[in-house]
Amino acid sequence: MGKKQHQKDKMYLTTTEWSTLYGGKAANRSAAAKAEFRRLPFDHCALSLQPFEIPYCDSHGNVFDLCAIHPFHAKFKCNPITGEKLDVKSLIKLNFHKNNDGEYHCPVMFKTFTENSHIIAVKPTGNVFSFEAIDELNIKAKNWKELLTDTAFTRTDLITIQDPSNLRKFNLENFHHLKKKLKLQNDELERAKYDPVARIKTFALETKDVLDTLNREYKEVEKVEIVKTKADSLNAAHYSTGDVAASFTSTSMNVQTVHEAAIRDEDWVRYQRVKKKGYVRLTTSVGAMNLELYCEQTPKACENFILLCQRGYYLGSKFHRSIKHFMIQGGDPSGTGTGGQSAWGKSFDNECRPNLHHAGRGVLSMANNGPSTNKSQFFITYRSCKYLDGKHTIFGHVVGGMDTLSAMEKIETDNKDRPLEHITIIKTEVFANPYEEVDESIRTDRQNEVEAKAQKFENNSKPKPIEYKTVTTSGVGKYLVKRKWEMSTSVAESNKKSKPSESGFNFSKW
Repeated sequence: MGKKQHQKDKMYLTTTEWSTLYGGKAANRSAAAKAEFRRLPFDHCALSLQPFEIPYCDSHGNVFDLCAIHPFHAKFKCNPITGEKLDVKSLIKLNFHKNNDGEYHCPVMFKTFTENSHIIAVKPTGNVFSFEAIDELNIKAKNWKELLTDTAFTRTDLITIQDPSNLRKFNLENFHHLKKKLKLQNDELERAKYDPVARIKTFALETKDVLDTLNREYKEVEKVEIVKTKADSLNAAHYSTGDVAASFTSTSMNVQTVHEAAIRDEDWVRYQRVKKKGYVRLTTSVGAMNLELYCEQTPKACENFILLCQRGYYLGSKFHRSIKHFMIQGGDPSGTGTGGQSAWGKSFDNECRPNLHHAGRGVLSMANNGPSTNKSQFFITYRSCKYLDGKHTIFGHVVGGMDTLSAMEKIETDNKDRPLEHITIIKTEVFANPYEEVDESIRTDRQNEVEAKAQKFENNSKPKPIEYKTVTTSGVGKYLVKRKWEMSTSVAESNKKSKPSESGFNFSKW
């Protein structure tokens, strides 16, 4: 036995410790925890599932609140619990009695009603008693008069409100209106969905004026349908749009589970294919100059210059600034040096390249007010000015008409560097435009891609023809046909036994 036989410090967990301290299965559970279904309390309406105020019951003892059963019956014309046709006149008004604590109790035995009480209602009067009072004072005594009013009744007039031995009546899963999802629409709540002041009863004068002004002047925002375009083989990027990751972390986006390639800018696709140079002639009042454009290296500036020349944007414009041994500037139709627009109506970024320098005479470069402010103005250098590298986009140089450039430099200017003799652009001619060829090639490639997809879809949608081979035999077999794949020689060859190697080891089964 030993001295420490009654100590509790054991090397294992006891049943009591496991159930009470460490989250094990408890030995005792309440009756509510063991219930097989959700139970409706006896003092609740079987329709609204809320405590009743004016209780009525049907012949089965199902209790309803008058405020809930009346509109429900007006719309659905059926019993909310059983689904049977219901006559409103057959409903019985119940008279529950309360004690000083506000709890429902039996008016004869003064027992408080609980979830384990056997509750009976008398149909002629609607008074509610405990079953013990009815059993002892009416049934066993054969006294068929109601205990409070002495109204005569029969055994069939007794309606069971709650029987502890039969709680299936309170199973919410069997209620007809819950299974069929029969609900009444609350007019006030429905109006509150589109009327923000539906549930507001009183207003301050200032608030009312603000709301009236809002109702008069408010205009609904037009819904813009976003057309989602997918990338093709030409403009598809090597990275995704990021919608999948964004939808997983954002509550304002629809969930996306498929990665889609991001769409590159159309200009990026076009400029990647530009491999040729452009050539333009400017005819001025002094003479003509031929310009070679670096379309492959500075595609944006070159395309802007070519488009403006094709549109006749420079016709009649003057070279408004000329500085000897430096440069001559033009491209502003207003002639002030502050105007001009690009071919797209907005300024574009610089395209400074490390291999292009303002070195030598006749360098064609974009004029600007700072980074990314290029529009239509340009200048041509009279001599090297490498300090402008990295600040202005070099997009071409003069390849013909140096004498014209020299004649421009000789014209005198005023104190604001304006030529005293007007130098005007009379004509612009584009000899070579590589962007038109690129656009045509892209259009052709996309058309070919669409036709290839359509052809592939058509080929996949057509059922493949099955080839048959007639077997020439005598008798009944001459009316039979066999599929070509069944006559395949590869199957026959695979069935042939391979000869063993000379060494006696066969590798055919490996």
